[in-house]
Amino acid sequence: MADLETIAGWIRDADAIVVLTGAGISTESGIPDFRGPQGVWTKNPAAEKTATLQYYLSDPEIRKQAWRNRVNSEMWKAEPNTGHRALAELEKKAALDTLVTQNVDGLHQLAGSSPERIVEIHGTVHRCMCMSCEWRGAMDDTLERVRAGEEDPACLECGGILKSATISFGQNLVPADLARAQAAAERCDVFLAVGTSLGVYPAAGLPEFALMNGACLVIMNAQETPFDGYAKAVLRDQLGDVLPPLVALV
Repeated sequence: MADLETIAGWIRDADAIVVLTGAGISTESGIPDFRGPQGVWTKNPAAEKTATLQYYLSDPEIRKQAWRNRVNSEMWKAEPNTGHRALAELEKKAALDTLVTQNVDGLHQLAGSSPERIVEIHGTVHRCMCMSCEWRGAMDDTLERVRAGEEDPACLECGGILKSATISFGQNLVPADLARAQAAAERCDVFLAVGTSLGVYPAAGLPEFALMNGACLVIMNAQETPFDGYAKAVLRDQLGDVLPPLVALV
């Protein structure tokens, strides 16, 4: 299996690099994943209902629980870790075309990655949206209403149901975001899958587009993924330990 110097050489020589990040890069910032051994849904399967659109829209009690979860989320105090910062540095040193993230925490932007290069394929927790009208606004404003006693805040424009601007189960991705991510994967010559199990589609299908174009696939994830057999390199190290030295070698 390739060592860091070899992988760094592939990155140096690349004309277009795509990075796909998943929950694994943010767990080192104190944000728990959902399906890992200590995942939120692994430990409490009922909690998955708060992220399932049909339950969220139909059950006020589930919405109230979801708003309690949002108010108390670890995301609000999380800081970028060395893995996030290394990817921001990679953008300065190599031909990083697009950073697609399955995370909704905004930590890549906080670490210094250029917002225009980021595709938040599963949305962002920092924005709030109405499910009935076109209203969108800062999540902080709605959370203040929850802290003030509104258990299930309604849209101030139309009275509709509010939720975070994240993609729930049963909710379609934003077509433009998916198209942009797929186009980037198709034109890249190096694809880095970082901290993602590559099990949640359609984001998990992005390596397929890269491989069909002959790209070099590098996987960095603690657990096995369905694409390990197609990768030129697979690294199991902690991302905060392996990404900084890799980027330093580029």
